[in-house]
Amino acid sequence: MRVAFVGKGGSGKTTFSSLFSRYLALQRVPVVAIDADINQHLGVALGLSAGEAAAIPPLGLEIERVKEFLRGTNPRISSEHAMIKTTPPGHGSRLLRLVEENPIYRYFEREINGVRLMVTGPFGQEDLGQRCYHSKVGAVELLLNHLLDGKNEYLVVDMTAGADSFASGMFTKFDLTFLVVEPTMRSLSVYEQYKGYCRDYDVRLCVVGNKVEGEEDLAFLREHVGADLLTWFERSAFVRALEKGRPLPLEQLEVVHMQALGEMKRMVDGCQKDWEKLYRQALEFHRLNALSWANAAVGEDLLAQIDPEFSLAEHISGGMATHA
Repeated sequence: MRVAFVGKGGSGKTTFSSLFSRYLALQRVPVVAIDADINQHLGVALGLSAGEAAAIPPLGLEIERVKEFLRGTNPRISSEHAMIKTTPPGHGSRLLRLVEENPIYRYFEREINGVRLMVTGPFGQEDLGQRCYHSKVGAVELLLNHLLDGKNEYLVVDMTAGADSFASGMFTKFDLTFLVVEPTMRSLSVYEQYKGYCRDYDVRLCVVGNKVEGEEDLAFLREHVGADLLTWFERSAFVRALEKGRPLPLEQLEVVHMQALGEMKRMVDGCQKDWEKLYRQALEFHRLNALSWANAAVGEDLLAQIDPEFSLAEHISGGMATHA
């Protein structure tokens, strides 16, 4: 299953991304976490030192390596240069499974206590005035377009803050999106934005409250969020230690918060994967990008990359990840 964490900057989505990933690893299920935030803190939240986190090869800086692998022998893609972030798979493309050996995982992944981490890389000085951050996360969108995740396998993505998560079609590629909301009007305004965007694209959204201090805060969230509120975190000594750079063993997390993570996992596990919708929406965003900017930028008609005879669903039960 694919899970995204979104929310206002400072709401705690990176903390929740790390805790949920660690909780899944504690259950001994495969879990891949991707830091796709403009502020790259997920590695440290998972337990790496700042130096160790900075040493992970960034997907955003080596997207050509990703393109070369995913392109495979797809005759509809003329070159790696012609692949954009929305390029869909077709016959000949390489499809990824969450549990397999491949050169992308070997090069970009680092394992931290059972969590396999990949990062997009930070928004650097060299990017200022030249590109938006979504050029960095294009590699993640491509990977999601080509991913066949199976039952009891989990991909967790820490998305960029605020409504910037909707600047690409990546927000449609998850089975469930957790929106981390604080009991403040500013945080709720982000919730209202998200809910409106998600409604238009049939995106499943659950709210996780954070920094809840007492019944008044909880009543405030329930009043404004209603049935979307799944669970919440109160003040946590464990999280406070994490924020100070002292990650503790997850078994030391407060019982009530461990139960909240379990409720989140049950909600994810209850989702039904809709492969046809995933692929249909991928094609929709590819058409939009091709016509609005990519055809002119690449110098060819990228709508020709759409394979009308290809279906993701037909590959789910098969053992081979590449369709030649």
